[in-house]
Amino acid sequence: MSDHNNNYNDNSFNLAQAYSYTLLLHVETTSFSYAIVHQNRLLVSSQNCDLNELLYPNQLSDLLSATYQKIIIGLPSTGLTLVPNNLFSENYAADFARFLDVKEHEKVLAQTLDNRNAIIYKTFGSIINTVQKFGIHNTVYSAKGWIMAIAKSNPPADTLFLEIGNGSVQILYIYSGVLRFYNTFDFKSADELAYFTTFVSEELNLKPQNTNLMVSGDVSDGDKNMTRLADFYNKVDLNDLNVLELPGQILAHKILALAALSLCASSEEA
Repeated sequence: MSDHNNNYNDNSFNLAQAYSYTLLLHVETTSFSYAIVHQNRLLVSSQNCDLNELLYPNQLSDLLSATYQKIIIGLPSTGLTLVPNNLFSENYAADFARFLDVKEHEKVLAQTLDNRNAIIYKTFGSIINTVQKFGIHNTVYSAKGWIMAIAKSNPPADTLFLEIGNGSVQILYIYSGVLRFYNTFDFKSADELAYFTTFVSEELNLKPQNTNLMVSGDVSDGDKNMTRLADFYNKVDLNDLNVLELPGQILAHKILALAALSLCASSEEA
């Protein structure tokens, strides 16, 4: 996990104005990140917070108990499947969930992911209990905003997108504006990360030597993961896509998945 928490607190932030702010919570299995946004401008952010702080707030008690205009909670998955929207119905969600081998300690959620796909995913029941007080209706799949942001950027056909978390990677490929591949993989080393990435490339008939990678998340230029990927791919860059107005000291690629949750507000209202 990165030591760089990208903590930020804008001088104009006033918790008394929370009713006009949006609270973003990006939840992982053992930690969470949060941001507070006003009119597409980042006011507050912090990463790698203890997950227990959501359930039993201490240092963040005032911030997490405020009344916000909007709350968006990105939930992680322990397994997922995508279903075309024209085949998906909530009445059949339980049938699709059978493909996920759901355990007793897991819960299943189903939501629209984009204009072509629904996502059915399982997550830890303990995480559902942790965020329950913020409203389950405010939850989305954690990568939904990230996928939306990349799709809106009109990505080239020779580029794969990676979002690296704490021991996991999400890999996305969009071709002609259509999601062609999305999945997550757990990895323990830079070699495993390179293996899963090249495996996806081969499945998509993309030759690594002719393919570019755009990487975001818990990664830094020149670190072991970036260096190992560069051994195989034509070009490996940090994804500096901005979806919010950020201060200069905040690295866009570090908080892309968190910041992109803000895009889910308009999508849910549409």
